[in-house]
Amino acid sequence: MTTAPQNEPTLVVRDEATVPPPDETTLADVRQLGLWSAIASLGYVFWIAGGMEMIERLAYYGVRAVATLYATRPAADGGLGVTMTTFGTLLLFWNLAQSLIPIFTGGLSDRYGYKLTIGVSTAIKAFGYLLMAWLPTYGGFFLGAMFLAAGTAVFKPGIQGTLIRATSRRNSSMAWGIFYQTVNIGGWIGPLIALHMRTMAWKYVFYTNAAFICLNFLLLLTYREPGQAERLARQQRIRAGHEKQRHLAAEAFAELRKPHLALYLLIFSVWWLMFPMLWDVLPKYIEDWVNTAPLIQRLFGPAGTASPVWHFLLGMDASGQTIQPEGIVNINAGMIMLTCFLFAGLGAKLRATTSMLIGTVFVIGALVLFGASNGVGAALLAMVIFSIGEMLASPKFSEFLGNIAPADKKAMWIGFSQAPILIGWTIEGKLGPYLYDVFSSKDIFARQLLVERGLSPQLVTEQALPIGEAFKKLVAYTGQSPELLTQQLYHAHHVGLTWYIFAAIGVAAAVMIWLYGRWILKLARRAA
Repeated sequence: MTTAPQNEPTLVVRDEATVPPPDETTLADVRQLGLWSAIASLGYVFWIAGGMEMIERLAYYGVRAVATLYATRPAADGGLGVTMTTFGTLLLFWNLAQSLIPIFTGGLSDRYGYKLTIGVSTAIKAFGYLLMAWLPTYGGFFLGAMFLAAGTAVFKPGIQGTLIRATSRRNSSMAWGIFYQTVNIGGWIGPLIALHMRTMAWKYVFYTNAAFICLNFLLLLTYREPGQAERLARQQRIRAGHEKQRHLAAEAFAELRKPHLALYLLIFSVWWLMFPMLWDVLPKYIEDWVNTAPLIQRLFGPAGTASPVWHFLLGMDASGQTIQPEGIVNINAGMIMLTCFLFAGLGAKLRATTSMLIGTVFVIGALVLFGASNGVGAALLAMVIFSIGEMLASPKFSEFLGNIAPADKKAMWIGFSQAPILIGWTIEGKLGPYLYDVFSSKDIFARQLLVERGLSPQLVTEQALPIGEAFKKLVAYTGQSPELLTQQLYHAHHVGLTWYIFAAIGVAAAVMIWLYGRWILKLARRAA
């Protein structure tokens, strides 16, 4: 293996006999430990970090998973009564703040400590949840979302920097897979708790999650920060004048000029443009178009079930005859919670870019299936396919970036990982809901049909008929069943077109990942 220039990553190929040291920065994968050996090698700090991320995600998705429903349901039902397009504006700023801040502040965790930034972020997030409870208006929810976004932005570099410091190159695939799995325990439980809290009142959703996030203050007391001695020693050398510390912005721009990093971030900006549709648009799509009653009837009979256990686990309504949107979306977190370590073991046998490419193809297939049918069976299958794709692609994104980051800039590079989310998710946050209103909005289609059936246009304006109530009016006006009218509207419009557009974006991302993988492999072989 050739010697790389100073401060540049070493290029290796997977099949070389010489395995790099665990902390060596490389652009290619190193040989990983086996499944059980990798699990056994994970230390105490790793599991604490996973627990803190699990709690943070429980609270976060306890709000994010129901935010679409809260915003778009009519005020008469306790919602905010805004359109998907208006909600998209909120998502745009939410995603923008959450992704922009860590690009500039990720390096603060490296300099001032991971535990300090995790503690500060926890306080900010708790205040954001409380604002949502105290101010039950669109403006209040918007303000709370901004605090939540800022807290999340500060939390991510600190917690993932801790993870990187607590693992090695030999167990990184399994570490990130299990980390992703523990995270999704929170992502699975949070929406189910939120579903039952909102049946009492929406404010209880926010109070509950404010309480949950504060548990991280206790976990911060249970471990010693990895790499702390090195950080403090470096600060001492800087104070003594033995080492010069560059300005954070200058260091960040110097790192971003590295071609393998800049191109990687660009590719995943496209990837993140299609990926978040599952959380931002799917809950509304399921509520509008997917009838889950046939699934419950097949499982429990025509009367459904009165079991509170099944009500909670499946995310059912109070009658026990349908599954709420959160329940369907939650299949994603449930699958990851139960099986991600298996896919992490599979991913450890693949090159990082190969695993990300295969996972992206699965995600594309799921988006196409959502667009092709509104049947509950198709929705379930699409959720399974999407989840497999996510497990193969998403953990590898962070793992690859963390592995190739310089040892003293781990949190900074994890902060850079928010740049694709900043670009992709911010655009999707506005574009996805807007396209949904154009191609898939049941409320808009119901207003159009009411006019076609003879109702005065003045009676279907948003002033006369509040947002979210048009379909109820259509059912009462026509006397037809909700199921029949839903199918009529679905077949009369190109409802699936929204999903096809984002699947096409996914195809572009897959092609770029394939080309990037070939380029990285060529560089590795040339260096070897």
